Amino acid sequence: MTYKTKIGLDENIVAALSYLGFWITGIIFLLIEPENKFVRFHAMQSLLIFLPLSLLIFIVGWIPYVGWIIADFLGFGALFLILIFVIIAYRGILLKVPVVGSYAYKLINQ
Repeated sequence: MTYKTKIGLDENIVAALSYLGFWITGIIFLLIEPENKFVRFHAMQSLLIFLPLSLLIFIVGWIPYVGWIIADFLGFGALFLILIFVIIAYRGILLKVPVVGSYAYKLINQ
């Protein structure tokens, strides 16, 4: 059963959208949806996964000679992760990534 959110979409669609913009949409949906715990969990998990990953890709890209190649591979891996997380959230599954997911769940359910 899906519930409506404040923006009028089903919660599984909004949860999936929270991954599409890396950590930026995670922050946006944390601010927009103060009540829906399913959307807030996926938004928080998106923020906690993709913000450090984005910083890592940025820093690795500055390594001389090979950094940009490594950063490209990390970026492609991040896009693959986004695709997986969007599919999982759209199906309405509450998948906790081992360390980050448990922390996000604790933050949302306090």
